[in-house]
This record gives sequence, C-alpha cells and structure tokens, in this order.
Amino acid sequence: MTTIKVKDYCLTEQMKKISYIIFLGIFFMGCTSNTIIKKPDHLIPKDQMVDLLTDLLIASGAENIKNIDLERNVNYFPLVFEKYGIDGTRFKESNYYYTSKIDDHEEILKKVDERLKAMKKELDDEIKLRDSLKTDSLDSHREKIKNKLKNLSKIDSLR
Repeated sequence: MTTIKVKDYCLTEQMKKISYIIFLGIFFMGCTSNTIIKKPDHLIPKDQMVDLLTDLLIASGAENIKNIDLERNVNYFPLVFEKYGIDGTRFKESNYYYTSKIDDHEEILKKVDERLKAMKKELDDEIKLRDSLKTDSLDSHREKIKNKLKNLSKIDSLR
C-alpha cells in the first residue's frame, strides 16, 4: 500500500511541475508584443547610432574618472549629443524604434561591442609600448650610470 502512495505522490508532483511549465509558457507567449512601432520622422541612421552608442558608453564609463580639472561625476551625455547634433528626445525615439526591431538592434550592439573591443586592444597595445619604452629607457640610464661608476672607480684606482 505504501508503494502506491509514493507513486501517486510522484505523479502528482510531476503533474504540478508540468502544469507550472505550461502556465509559464502560456504566460510568456502572451507577453510577447506584436506592436509595430512607427518609424520616427527623424530616425538616427544605424551607422550614426553605432557611433553615438559607442560614445555614450565611453561617456558613461568616464563619469567616475577624474577629468583634467580633477572633477568626478561629470555628465558627458550632453556633450555627446551636441557632438552629433541631436537632442535626448531624438535619441530616445530612435533607440526605442531600434529596440523594437530586434535584428537591427542586435546588429547595432554587435558593432558597438566590436568597436569598443578594438579601442580597448589599441589602448592596451599603446600602454604596453609606453611601459616597454619606460623600461628600456630606465635600463639604458642604469647602464650609463654603471659605466660611469666603473670609470670613476678606475680613475680612483689610478690615483
């Protein structure tokens, strides 16, 4: 008799799990939006959107870094919008439109990611080169100092 109850309990638990999965599946399918968003009149082109998002991400990252005037928490977004000659509303409308077009938005974000990775690699290479030049110049200065010290010790030994 106990084995039947255990089997019934297992079947009941499995049915609960299946019903939860079915419920969640129906819920998520019902949540997908089929709304077609109208293309804004002043839509920012994709290539400019890639440039704009790249600069906005850089500006966002620079917010907590001290600038040349030793200031932190500077909002650079208005400067980026000024650079591209757009306002926040135009950006929001264009970004909302591209977000509704998943393929376009994914393409834009992929290009932004590639560009940021290329910039990071370029900066890392530059830092590595600068550090190697510093090390090389320090080594050459050390070598010159050693040679001068050897020459001085030779002069002292001649006296």
